Amino acid sequence: MSPVVRRVGDYTLLSKIGEGGMGVVHLARREGGQRVALKVLRPHIVGDDEGRARFAREISSLQRIRSRWVAEIVDADPWAEVPYVATRYVPGLSLHDHVIEEGAIEGRNLTWFAGCLAEGLASVHEVGVLHRDVKPSNVLMEGRTPILIDFGLARVADDPKLTHTGWLLGTPGYLAPEILCGDDATAASDIHSWAATVAYAGTGNPPFGRGPSMAVMDRVRRGEHDLSGLPYDLRQLVEAALDPQPSQRPDLESILAWLRPQTTQPHPVVPPVPTGPEDIFTIPLALAGAQAAEAATDRFTEPPTQRLPEDPPTRPYTEVARAEPPRPVVAPPAPVLNPGPASGPFPAPGQQWEQDWDERVAAPPPTPLVERLRRGTLLLGAAATLGAALTAAPWVACSVIFVAVWLLRSGSLAASAAGGRRLRRGRKWYDGAQFLLGAPWDLVRSIPGTLILLLWSAGLGVAGALVCYAVAASVSTTLFVSGLVFAVSLWWGPGGTRVRGPVSRVVVPISRNIGPWLVAVVAVVALGALLALRVSGSGVSWAPDDQRPFAGFTPPTSGITGR
Repeated sequence: MSPVVRRVGDYTLLSKIGEGGMGVVHLARREGGQRVALKVLRPHIVGDDEGRARFAREISSLQRIRSRWVAEIVDADPWAEVPYVATRYVPGLSLHDHVIEEGAIEGRNLTWFAGCLAEGLASVHEVGVLHRDVKPSNVLMEGRTPILIDFGLARVADDPKLTHTGWLLGTPGYLAPEILCGDDATAASDIHSWAATVAYAGTGNPPFGRGPSMAVMDRVRRGEHDLSGLPYDLRQLVEAALDPQPSQRPDLESILAWLRPQTTQPHPVVPPVPTGPEDIFTIPLALAGAQAAEAATDRFTEPPTQRLPEDPPTRPYTEVARAEPPRPVVAPPAPVLNPGPASGPFPAPGQQWEQDWDERVAAPPPTPLVERLRRGTLLLGAAATLGAALTAAPWVACSVIFVAVWLLRSGSLAASAAGGRRLRRGRKWYDGAQFLLGAPWDLVRSIPGTLILLLWSAGLGVAGALVCYAVAASVSTTLFVSGLVFAVSLWWGPGGTRVRGPVSRVVVPISRNIGPWLVAVVAVVALGALLALRVSGSGVSWAPDDQRPFAGFTPPTSGITGR
C-alpha cells in the first residue's frame, strides 16, 4: 500500500520546519517547481469569510514587495480549505540560532547585516506595509546575509476577536515601547525593532535583557538597554533608533545613508505608513488599488532629499538622529541597497551603477592583508613542522599523517551530509544520533578519495626527493624537502578541500586576533625546533625498521666526473 502524500493546494509538504502562533511552516514543493516555505494558517487566524477577505487584501499588498533581503510571497490562497501562504525558501538558520551556534556577528559583517536588514525593512515600508514583528527569529541567515520573513502577516492576526486566545503579538524585548503602551504601530516602531535585532546580532544578547516578560517590557518602556560590545559608531546609530520617543528616532533613509556613506546614488524616498485609527489592517484599503500602484511607480522620480549646505559630508550621526521632525536633517543621500527588478526606475533614467551590484556591495568583504599574512605564516609553520616530523621519524610520521587525513576527510563528509539533511528537512532532535550512526559509513566512503590524495602527495614528495638526490643533498635535507612538498600537496591536491575545510575552521579564527595567533605560532615553531634538535642529536629514526631504505646506494659526490 503506497504511503499517503500530504498536500496543501498544489504543494507537496516535504517536512515541518517551524511553528508559531499564526500557523505551521513546511518545506514544500510544487510539481516541477522550486521549493518554498509554505505557512499553513491556523483556523482562528483567518476565521470567517470576513477574515479571509481581509487576508486576501493583505496578501495583494504584500505580494508587491520585491527585495533580495526579503523572503517574498510567491503564492497564496486565502479561500482554500486550508489557507496558506508560500514564500521563497531560505535554507539557513534564524539569526537567533545563528548567534547561538556561531557567536555574535562582528566587524564589517555586522555593518553589512545592519544595512541589508534596514534595506529589507525599507522595501516593506515602500509598499505601505508595516512589519510589526522584526526580531531575531524572523530573520534568516543566508550565509552572512539576513533575509526578513513574516513581513506584514502579523497584522492579519491582530484582530479584536482573537484577544480571548491570550496570544501576545510580538516578542516583548523587540517591540517598541509605544506598542507596549497600547498605541498604534508606526514605521518608527519597526525601526526600534530593527535596532534591537541589530543589537542582538552584534552582542549575542537581547538589548533589554532576559527574565520575566513584565520586567523586560518595563525596561523597554524606560529605554534601559545594554549595547556593550557594539562598535562605537554603530552603537550611536542603534542607541538613537532605540529612543523611547518615536519622533526622536532616525528614519530608514537616514539609517541607510549612515550605513552606506561611500556610495553616491540617492536613496528613494520612503513614504510614510498610515497608522491612524481607521487603519484596521496592515495597510489602508486605498493602498491596495490602482492609486497605490501609481504612487509606488512615481515615488522613484521624486528629487533626492536636499542636504543642508553647511553640513560636512562626514558629520557625526547624532546630528541626524536628533533632528526635530519639522526640520529633518539627514545625512548625505545614499543609494537603495536593493536594485531588484521590481524596485522601479531610479531617479535619472538611463543612469547606470558604477559597478555591478553583486561585485560592489554583495561580495564578501575582503580579508585584511594582515590577517591573510597571519594565516599564511601559521600554515607555513605547520607545513615546516610536518616536514621536520617526517625528517625525525619518517615511518611513524607518515602513519600518523595518513590516519589524520583519513579522519579529517571523513569528518568533513559527515558534516556535509548532516548539513544537507538539515537544509532539506530542518533541524531534528535526533540529528546528533544520526551523525554518530552514520560515522562508520563516512569512514568507509572517504577511503577512495583519501588514497587518491595520499598517493598524489606521496608521488610529489618522491619527486622532491629525487631532485635532492640529484644535487647530492644529505638524507635529513632530502627528507625535510620531501615532507614539505608532501604537506603542501595534501593541502592543494585532489580532494584537498576536505582537508582545508576542517583545518581552516581552526586557523581562521585563531588568525583574527594577534594574541591567539602568536601563541599558536610559538607552539608550532617550538615543536619544529624540538624535532630539528632531535635530528641533529640522534639522527633519523627509521623505526620500526633498523635502517633507511636503499641503504646500499650512495649519492653522487659532486657535479660531473670527467674522464
